[in-house]
Amino acid sequence: MPDALDATPYDALLLLSFGGPEGPDEVVPFLENVTRGRGIPKERLKEVGQHYFLFGGVSPINDQNRALLDALRKDFAEHGLDLPVYWGNRNWGPYLTDTLREAVADGRRRILVLATSAYASYSGCRQYREDLAGALATLEGEGLELPRIDKIRHYFNHPGFVEPMAEGVLKSLAELPEDVRAGAHIAFTTHSIPTAAADTSGPVEGHGDGGAYVRQHLDVARLVADAVRERTGTDHPWQLVYQSRSGAPHIPWLEPDICDHLEERHAAGVPAVVMAPIGFVSDHMEVLYDLDTEATAKAAELGLPVRRSATVGADPRFAAAIRDLVLERAAVESGRNVSPCALGALGPSHNLCPVGCCPARTPKPAAAGADSPYA
Repeated sequence: MPDALDATPYDALLLLSFGGPEGPDEVVPFLENVTRGRGIPKERLKEVGQHYFLFGGVSPINDQNRALLDALRKDFAEHGLDLPVYWGNRNWGPYLTDTLREAVADGRRRILVLATSAYASYSGCRQYREDLAGALATLEGEGLELPRIDKIRHYFNHPGFVEPMAEGVLKSLAELPEDVRAGAHIAFTTHSIPTAAADTSGPVEGHGDGGAYVRQHLDVARLVADAVRERTGTDHPWQLVYQSRSGAPHIPWLEPDICDHLEERHAAGVPAVVMAPIGFVSDHMEVLYDLDTEATAKAAELGLPVRRSATVGADPRFAAAIRDLVLERAAVESGRNVSPCALGALGPSHNLCPVGCCPARTPKPAAAGADSPYA
């Protein structure tokens, strides 16, 4: 048996994800949950609903979370980390509030949260904290003893997140026809967000064009591109591009869109493109539709060879990275010395979100973090 690892003071890990429908009858209610209060045009809602129906009304994200749960539990057991892992979603079952209620009934009082979003932004971090705060407020209203909740820091530049993506790009390059492989460009993709939200992402003192959201993605893209160059001897040109825009047309969002980028690269004479979705933890609906369906169809229309590399999903290296991050945060909370693991130029992210970090466009009540009673 491996030596026991100490996660004190934590007595549980919560995998917190977005959620998704698991049948056609669930698509519309799910999308109504997602878009409540966001002002998403009805036309966009109907359009996104059709994306799910193309796949039988089932989002892959829940099965991918189940696979990640299995990978985490397996890794923890193999390495002697006795820490139960729960799973809750923000927008569909199993709902976050129900999962926290279950954890409280099980006697959990200090819970560490892994959000399936690796980067800083309102929708990728603070909104998760607000949902945690809302769930805790509900439990408080029920008279339950509240657990303390901490969120694992941003892990975009942890080796266990970066290395599987680099390997995925290498595999995709190898799958391209040999006559176009050396000249292939890499399109690193992530979710587009409003430019105003990007500019204010991250700590207040770091704000600027694109904020932490863009800087963090650029850092990961460089890390992956450098790894590809080191292992192939070829310096593939690359660019950070965006997908999955969902806002009103008059509001500026991050650009260029992946389909526009493919058109531009084809017009410039690029022989092939690898699409690398570095902004996503798993191959969920936006990856399957926006890249595998829509962008791949655009490339076929252009006669441009493309391949799409894999996300980290339930890769054992990612599960090991989460174990490392759990033990890192446990050491910090226990006052033990720790050397956080991070690649690239930005270093390890903060454990506690600073006051004012990644603000919502409309102020919201207490987010679960440093500027909240639910720390």
